[in-house]
Amino acid sequence: MKIVSRNEELLRDALSRIPQSSSRISLASCNKLIRFEDISAAAFKIQCGVQKTPCMYSRLSKQFGMDIYLKKEFLQYTGSVKERGVLYLLTSLPQDQQRKGVIVASDCNFSMAVAYHASELRIPVFVIMSASTSPSRVKMCREYGAMVISYGATAKDSQMHARRLAQENGYLYLEEEDSAVYLSGLGTVGLEVYEQVPKLDAVIFPAGGHCGLLAGSAAALKHLNPHISVIGVESESFPVLQQSLKAGHPTEDQACNNHHFYGDVSGVCFGSNSLQLTGKLVDKVVAVREEDILISMLRLLEYERATVDAEGAIGLAALVAGKVPELKGKRVAVVICSGNLELHLLQQCIARALTLDNRVCRFSLVLSDCPGDMSKLLEILAREEARVLDVKQERTFVTTELFTVEVVCTVETRDKIHTAQLRNALLERYPTTAWTER
Repeated sequence: MKIVSRNEELLRDALSRIPQSSSRISLASCNKLIRFEDISAAAFKIQCGVQKTPCMYSRLSKQFGMDIYLKKEFLQYTGSVKERGVLYLLTSLPQDQQRKGVIVASDCNFSMAVAYHASELRIPVFVIMSASTSPSRVKMCREYGAMVISYGATAKDSQMHARRLAQENGYLYLEEEDSAVYLSGLGTVGLEVYEQVPKLDAVIFPAGGHCGLLAGSAAALKHLNPHISVIGVESESFPVLQQSLKAGHPTEDQACNNHHFYGDVSGVCFGSNSLQLTGKLVDKVVAVREEDILISMLRLLEYERATVDAEGAIGLAALVAGKVPELKGKRVAVVICSGNLELHLLQQCIARALTLDNRVCRFSLVLSDCPGDMSKLLEILAREEARVLDVKQERTFVTTELFTVEVVCTVETRDKIHTAQLRNALLERYPTTAWTER
C-alpha cells in the first residue's frame, strides 16, 4: 500500500531543488528517498541483522526536569547506529557485486559496520587503513572478518589505494554518503523510537557533518507525527551543519578532519540530500561546548553505566548545556548512537569531566616543616569528607621562608557545593591556600 501524506510532499519539495551536479546519486534516487515506505521496507529487511535497541526511561530525568528516554544504539554489535544503513546498503547490492566484494578505506564506525555485516553476508570485504590507525581498530576489523590492509601515512593515501584496488579487481568502493538506501536504513531509528515511546514530544539526535541519522529519522518521525520536534546537536568547535545550512550547500572545515575525540561528528558535510532534508524537517540545530560533551559522557557512565564516545554523548550534552529549555516538562527521546571510545581516551575524558564537574580539585599551601603539621591538614580533609587522591611535597625549591614545605594536594569531592565547603574550611585555617582553577 502506498502511503502518501503532506510530510511526504514536503520531502519531495525539499529534494526537488537539489542540483544534479551537486549530488552523487540520480534525481530518481533522490525521489525514492522521500517515500516513507522505503524506510518501512528497510526496517523489515534488516530486522534480523541488527538489534532493536531499547529506548529506556532514564534516571537523569529528575535532574533535567523532563521525561528522558535513551535510545541505546551503542548496543549494536559494532557499537554504532551505522549498522542499520550499512546492512540495508549491502543487502541491496546486486548478487554479482556481492560475489566480487566491497572495499572501504577508513577507521570510522561506517567501516567497522561494513566489515562485520559484509562478513556475515559472506561478501568479500577489504578495509584499507593508514599507518596512523589505532591498533585496536585494526584488530577489531580483522576479528569482524575483514581483510585489513595497512597502506599510507594518511587517510587520503589509503582512500586512493582503495579506489585503485577497486578499479583493478572489480570491488565496489564504499564510502559514507547520503544515498537513498543508506538514509532509509538509518531512518529506521525514527520508526523504533516512535513505537517505543508513546506521546513523544521531541527527539534529539547527533548532527555534525554526517547528519544522515538526523535526516533519515526526521523523515520517518515527521511522517508519523509532524508535531514531534526533531533537534540536531553538533559541536561548537565544528559547526559544520549550521554553516552548511546557512550557506545552502555542503561546506568543508579542514580544521575538523581526523579529530579522534569527536570522530564522525567532526566530519565534513557529505551530501545535499541530508542537508536539504535537515533544513526542511529538522526544527532546531544547536551547538554545544566540548566541556558539555565530557560532562554528558560522565553522566551516562554514572547513571546508565554506558561508556560512550563524543558522538554518543552529544545529544544529552544539549540538555547539560541548557540549549533546549522549551523541552522542560516534556517527553524527550535522546539517541545515544555510538560507544566506540578509544581506550586511551577513556581515562583522559573521565578525569577531565570530573574536574569540570567540580569533583576533582587541586590546591597548594605552605606548611612549616614540623612534625604534626601535615597530619593536621589531613585531619581537616578527613573531617570535610574529602578523598585524597594525591599529595606532593616540595622542600628544595620553595620560595618562601626557610624550613617550610609546599604541599600540592589533589582531592575528590561529591559536588560543587562540597568543593566550596572544603575551600572555605581550608582558607579559614590556611589563608594563603591557592586553588588551581580548572
